[in-house]
This record gives sequence, C-alpha cells and structure tokens, in this order.
Amino acid sequence: MNENRRKILEMLAMGKITADEADGLLAALEKERADSGPAGAPPSSPKGKPKYIRVLVEDEGHKGPVKVNVRVPMQLLRAGVKLASLIPPEARERVNGALRREGLPFNLNQVTADNLDELVSHLDDLTLDINEQKTKVRVFCE
Repeated sequence: MNENRRKILEMLAMGKITADEADGLLAALEKERADSGPAGAPPSSPKGKPKYIRVLVEDEGHKGPVKVNVRVPMQLLRAGVKLASLIPPEARERVNGALRREGLPFNLNQVTADNLDELVSHLDDLTLDINEQKTKVRVFCE
C-alpha cells in the first residue's frame, strides 16, 4: 500500500472525511497513477478490456420469481458479426425490415468487425440498471 492511500484511509478512520470522499480521493489517486505510470508498466487498476457482457434479471412476476444470469463472451459477439457478414443481402434486408416492424431501428448492414471493435472498446464503461415495480435488470461488462 502506498503512502497516499494509507493517508486517505487514516483520514477516513479518524472521521476527518466521509466514505464517499475517501472513495473519490482513492479513485483520483488510481487515475493519476494510471495516467503517469511508466511506459510498459501494468495499469494500476485491475480492470482491463471487458471479456464478458453480463445481463442479470430478477422478476417477481405473478407465477413466482424469475432470475436470469447471462454472461456473454465478447468473442462470441465478434464471431457473430463475422457470421452475419455471410448472410445474403436479401436475407439481411428481410431481417432489418422485421426489426423495424418490431420497433427496433437496427441495421445489420452497418455492423462490421471494425465498428464492433470500436463499440466493444466503449462497453467497458457500460452499466445499465433498470428498476421497475417488480423487475430489476442490470447489464454491465466484466
């Protein structure tokens, strides 16, 4: 444990700062270390590129509780995009039309391996929480 981290934790223990303030200071400290670390040094945060998209659903429906816990490997998304490029153009248009009719303005023709990598690079910050009356949905990367 480095000296700055120890000081922050001591201030928290003595009641000089709140837990939220300590959390903010520790996050800033880790970001500073990551930004100014020597070339080739491992990142100070254990978080790297996401390897999975996780979907958690808890629903207290009228037929009893339903729990869904899905962990999708990012490599599966990449493979799916590569396979989608093999779909004949006429079939892709039919799929796009069906998606639009269902209210999903999604175009399979616009998803390529290149822009999928860009999308995946932004997913590491993804956290989506939905709380309805009886349903909780959480989507995040890990």
